[in-house]
Amino acid sequence: MLITKKLTRIKEQGIAFWLSACALFSIATTASIVWVLSSEAFAFFKHVSPLAFLFGTRWAPLLEPKTFGVLPLVCGTILVAGGALLVAVPIGLGSGIFLSEYAPPRIRSIVKPILEVLAGIPTVVYGYFALIFITPRILQPLFPGTDIFNAASAAMVVGIMIIPTIASLCDDAFRAVPRSLREGAYALSATRLEVSTRVVLPAGMSGVVAAIILAFARAIGETMAVTLAAGATPNLTANPFVSIQTMTSYIVQVSLGDTPHGTIEYQTIFAVGMLLFVITLMFNVLAQQVLRRYREAYE
Repeated sequence: MLITKKLTRIKEQGIAFWLSACALFSIATTASIVWVLSSEAFAFFKHVSPLAFLFGTRWAPLLEPKTFGVLPLVCGTILVAGGALLVAVPIGLGSGIFLSEYAPPRIRSIVKPILEVLAGIPTVVYGYFALIFITPRILQPLFPGTDIFNAASAAMVVGIMIIPTIASLCDDAFRAVPRSLREGAYALSATRLEVSTRVVLPAGMSGVVAAIILAFARAIGETMAVTLAAGATPNLTANPFVSIQTMTSYIVQVSLGDTPHGTIEYQTIFAVGMLLFVITLMFNVLAQQVLRRYREAYE
């Protein structure tokens, strides 16, 4: 009996040690990424003013005269990620409500796997789909003058890509809402639509916000589909029908191996990557603040 207890204690200590090691490894990996980005970005900012980098309106680090204003890349990234959310949030949220509140078990068992198949399609396929189908057959007939490479087609395919993320997480959040809340609303003569929109949706709003955060992170970090669909022209514009360039697609462009290591052109990769990291971090912090205030409002 004593030996069994000792073995159990050893196993528990081993599991605790393994879990702690995994957590420390995750922290060390994140710290290493931040260190590499910071050190290389610091070397870049020795040659380029941070103000000129953040507020400059022309990005041409590979051409003469060289300019390092990152605003066109930021604008292109926000244009694609924001457009993707406009496509994905209504469809994903509606799909989540349908799956949790309306769909019979048989229909749900068919529809949800089909939605999740979208997440398994390679991103390069989405890029070619935008380039061959969405732009020439949908956008150009509706909006003459649309460039073959444009932000709108990139936003549409990225929006399609992140629909499964929003739909699946919203479905899980809505299904976690206690059944008693629904029954109480039905007892007060509420319709199914009223229960879905006025009871289930507010109760599961934290899950909805989390789904939108994850979807935004996926959209802002998407590379291949955006590179193929949106092009590689850093334009500071709000027009979604012209070619633009995002921060991730620029990193791909410079990372192909043609740029010499240690040059200022090479260091722009890390400066842009660091800015992308900071933007994503700020968005997550803001989302946490919104969630905290929302919970306080409903407590």
